[in-house]
Amino acid sequence: MKGPLFYSKILLFGEYGIIKDSKGLSIPYNFYNGALKSDSVLSPEAEKSNKSLAAFADYLEELSENDDDFVTFDLQLLKNDISSGMYFDSSIPQGYGVGSSGALVAAIYDKYAKDKITVLENLTREKLLKLKSIFGAMESFFHGKSSGLDPLNSYLSLPILINSKDNIESTSIPSQNSEGKGAVFLLDSGTVGETAPMVQIFMEQMKNDGFRNMLKNQFIKHTDACVEDFVSGNIKSLFGNLKQLSHVVLDNFKPMIPVKFHELWKKGIETNEYYLKLCGSGGGGYILGFTEDFEKAQTALKDYKLEVVYNF
Repeated sequence: MKGPLFYSKILLFGEYGIIKDSKGLSIPYNFYNGALKSDSVLSPEAEKSNKSLAAFADYLEELSENDDDFVTFDLQLLKNDISSGMYFDSSIPQGYGVGSSGALVAAIYDKYAKDKITVLENLTREKLLKLKSIFGAMESFFHGKSSGLDPLNSYLSLPILINSKDNIESTSIPSQNSEGKGAVFLLDSGTVGETAPMVQIFMEQMKNDGFRNMLKNQFIKHTDACVEDFVSGNIKSLFGNLKQLSHVVLDNFKPMIPVKFHELWKKGIETNEYYLKLCGSGGGGYILGFTEDFEKAQTALKDYKLEVVYNF
């Protein structure tokens, strides 16, 4: 058996802020994907995935037992498939902030949920919020706490605009300009990031008045402006707000930025050749970059592996 493909995602804007009701914008990233597969002989990696799926199935059973309103899964079929050698075959790097567990959650919901909300029906705000809440509960198995956005993005394969916690919609973003010089790109930090410890640091910092004020008056303000600029295609204003946002992140989210990138981050702000921001929870994995001239950014970042995600 081989199931449908589910893609990775990139949260362009909103990391950490969406926990506190900032705007956010998440887009599918088709470069990486994953699918459920079955084999009678499993590679060590497939076997590891198969074991993880077995633990996940137990977790879903527990969720269903403890909450009558929670989605019903065909758990018998899921468990049978797992015993027959099912695993999640994925090219999505884990711990890189591009939604590896989100794609897996979307695949399991798609195949085993009964009375599921499908992509083909009219996706009202209520349905999107319901899906987000189901996916959040499912993905908590992997992260400790999940907004549910990654699986939602992977499941729908559409850009998602987050206006606030209770207000999300699928949206369209300006078409890419393949001839354009500007780009959004991923910079490989070369290390894996763990979501849970980073979120823990953030929650600790939230106990501090100064940090909370910075989040509201600077971080969320610039994040919201970036989302509005990106969706409306206002590139000039976007780069002004990106510079501010990159600065705020460097000043206040240092633990989430691998130490060897602090100088590189600062250099981008000083030269205006590129601006860096967190991709997901940070701590490693990918760093997100924005530039008005990708060739210039490539030269400035020649020691690093860059992947273009979107062209302006």
